[in-house]
Amino acid sequence: MSTATANTGSRSPDLQQTYLEKAVPALQREYDYDNVMEVPRVAKVILNIGIGEAKDNPRALEAAVADVRTMTGQQPVVVKARRSVAAFKLREGMPVGIKATLRGRRMWFFLERLIGLALPRIRDFRGISGEGFDGRGNYSLGLREQIIFPEIDYDKIDKLRGFEVSIVTTAKTDEEARALLTQLGMPFRKREDR
Repeated sequence: MSTATANTGSRSPDLQQTYLEKAVPALQREYDYDNVMEVPRVAKVILNIGIGEAKDNPRALEAAVADVRTMTGQQPVVVKARRSVAAFKLREGMPVGIKATLRGRRMWFFLERLIGLALPRIRDFRGISGEGFDGRGNYSLGLREQIIFPEIDYDKIDKLRGFEVSIVTTAKTDEEARALLTQLGMPFRKREDR
């Protein structure tokens, strides 16, 4: 197995320890939660890639599946079109994307690599936008290329592909979710005073 998550063995994710030892007490003090179970937590991470060229090039789908498998450590699901759209030459049942839903240890290891390794490798990186919250405490982040993950071999990819990472939390508000992700080390861009 060559994936980064497969090589972790029985080691506990460092980010999970950070959450339990640092983030939970800090959030409990900041928001005055009565119970530890009220503290927001990361429920799951979903990774999506749209593969529009899969209808013309079946190898593109295989390459994207391999990339996601390498990044996440699990087999992604192929998303198929639900209905036909003549304008896009799309028929019902054709593959249009792939997604992987991460929970538990794989989720923590993926977030650890995303925050600590992948995001800092983005050229001219000054932090991620704080505009990606959906109003219910979930955060989505679009990335332009898969090669920011160190386990992706640049020589073996067929094409640079953008993808979306959605972080689903149990937070009730965007403010609580931002505080949670900040405690976990998510590098949000500093807010400019206008």
